[in-house]
Amino acid sequence: MNRKSLIIALIVGGTFFMENLDSTAITTAIPKMAQDFSVDPVTMSMGITSYVIMLAVFIPISGWFAERFGTRNIFSIAIAGFTISSALCGLSYSLPLFIGARILQGIFGALMVPVGRLAVLSNTEKKDLVTTIAYLSWPGLAGPICGPFLGGFFTTYFTWHWIFFVNVPLGIIAIFLTYKYIPKSNHHYKRKFDWVGFLLSGIGLLALMIGVEITSETNVNIPVALSLIAVALLLIGISVWHSFRIQHPIIDYAVMKVRTYKVIVTSGTVTKIVINTAPYVLPLFFQIGFGLSAFNAGLLYMASMVGNLAMKPATIWITRKFNFKAVLIVNGLLLALAVFLQSFLQPDTPYWLMATLLFFSGLTRSMQFSSMNALAYADIDAEEMSNANTLNSTLRQVALAAGISIGALLLHLSANYHGNGSNYQVEDFQLTLQIIAIIGVLAIYDFFTIKKTDALNVRNKKA
Repeated sequence: MNRKSLIIALIVGGTFFMENLDSTAITTAIPKMAQDFSVDPVTMSMGITSYVIMLAVFIPISGWFAERFGTRNIFSIAIAGFTISSALCGLSYSLPLFIGARILQGIFGALMVPVGRLAVLSNTEKKDLVTTIAYLSWPGLAGPICGPFLGGFFTTYFTWHWIFFVNVPLGIIAIFLTYKYIPKSNHHYKRKFDWVGFLLSGIGLLALMIGVEITSETNVNIPVALSLIAVALLLIGISVWHSFRIQHPIIDYAVMKVRTYKVIVTSGTVTKIVINTAPYVLPLFFQIGFGLSAFNAGLLYMASMVGNLAMKPATIWITRKFNFKAVLIVNGLLLALAVFLQSFLQPDTPYWLMATLLFFSGLTRSMQFSSMNALAYADIDAEEMSNANTLNSTLRQVALAAGISIGALLLHLSANYHGNGSNYQVEDFQLTLQIIAIIGVLAIYDFFTIKKTDALNVRNKKA
């Protein structure tokens, strides 16, 4: 792996650290933020999903902006906007203001994350893809490790507002390093912007995310939620049809003709939904179910994130030693098993046993996520990399929003099933985790279509 690719991967990984620090730190602060905003803790999921919704809506235009104005320029602007909006989140004193700041943060995050990833992919050879993705992921995974700890620490001993203020110095440093090390794009493409495709996909994704979010509310309006989801699917379907009728669509679905990429779009997206439910459900489980403070809940959940980080060096060896089909199926089952075992946790379960199980869960989540990312781009040509990255990044954020909303929905349904209403008990969290584990098993269905000889180029193997 050359030095240039390594430095760019670490810089972009640093911005992932900023984003993941917010996303994980906020989960431990949800009960306190709900108290300050005078809302139900589950309603606070809107503060998380509003950000993710904006990511899903605006990520499709990230590839066009990067090609038109240059990767480095857009990446720098996105970091600056993300930093300013983070400060606005910290200054919020009501839920509507907080959601507004998170929407602004999501718009800039929609450019920052995929454009940064595109900068890495554009400067990396296929043979170094697994290693580069590992280096790209390490700083990003440090955010989830520090997030629950810092979120709990600030919430317990200071105020939750500092969760967002810490992004200000990090953003300034990231902008400086971007201009110093990421090369300026030599070619700016002037393809026409696909306004029709953007409106169809944007409104469709917006309706989908809002519809899913409504289903997780305490007083859910089923007809409205289902109507929004139906309209969303119709608009997204029309946007797919539209993409095959023009030369340069905003999202080019033709890239799904690549078989290995299609697998990540199908089974991979469902798996990511399962992965993204844990950071939302477990901190609430520890605080509401076990009665732990935000600080202690965050400290306990750190074990999962340490497992995430610890698995990265082994990921490189495993993906080169074993074929992707075996890795994704076996590890996918282990991931579901880890979630299922977490459902048996009780308030009197020894902390060392809980930490061990969470660490194991982190290992499986990291292995699955890294393997899917490497396989996604293994057979993508250089000229299709921007399209593949745009679609994959969009689906990644849809999976994140769906994971949070589905976690909230299942928790709400479990509480109603047990007759607990909005007074969530241990049994409600346990049933939620068991259902998520079942979804995790079903998610591996398309991994069986992978061939043992697929992606030999990223495994440094010859056909």
